[in-house]
Amino acid sequence: MKKKYQLIIFDWDGTLLDSTAQIVNCMQLSITEMKAEARSDTSILDIIGLGLEEAIEVLYPQATATFIAEMANVYRDFYLFKDKTPSPLFAGVVDMLDELRQDGCNLAIATGKSRRGLDKGLNETGLYDYFPITRCADETRSKPDPQMLSEILTDYNTDHTRALMIGDSEYDLQMANNAKMDSIAVSYGVHSLHRLMQQKPITHSDSVKDISIKIKELNGKQ
Repeated sequence: MKKKYQLIIFDWDGTLLDSTAQIVNCMQLSITEMKAEARSDTSILDIIGLGLEEAIEVLYPQATATFIAEMANVYRDFYLFKDKTPSPLFAGVVDMLDELRQDGCNLAIATGKSRRGLDKGLNETGLYDYFPITRCADETRSKPDPQMLSEILTDYNTDHTRALMIGDSEYDLQMANNAKMDSIAVSYGVHSLHRLMQQKPITHSDSVKDISIKIKELNGKQ
């Protein structure tokens, strides 16, 4: 039987990688170094999923383009080189991805990270070969714009009706809606399940293991 969903597109931070603590810490370090007005950890969690510059603009809506660019560079320096806060994969990620590949699904990533940040994470976690196609916010447009999903669909020569977006933030699900693509919300990341369900995902998963179970059900294979 032909799979309904052939292409599974994942968000990275908060969906596959438990990186929220490192992102918050690096942003707080950047705010201190820039001598900017303080922001709460909660407000930083709220912008995870956006591209870096877009996230800073949400935190500092009156900021100049120069300030945003400078803070982005400071943040990248902390994230890529200085900060050592652990960012492990969520438990069960490798097994879940192996199951999907064994079932013949194609895999991709659509992330608000930069290319350097994603490549660092893929190399450190050993997942580089799982994702032949990836898109980052500094290569295209930030979520919730659907451009990165459109480019992934083109690269895989797949229709949006046969692709599924998996994410933990409302920006992931809004992007999927803008691409007319179905989505699954994961409840263990940065945004509450109530907030995610307002974006009308077709279902939700409360654990990594549950993702592959839900996809098997949707594809009629249990």
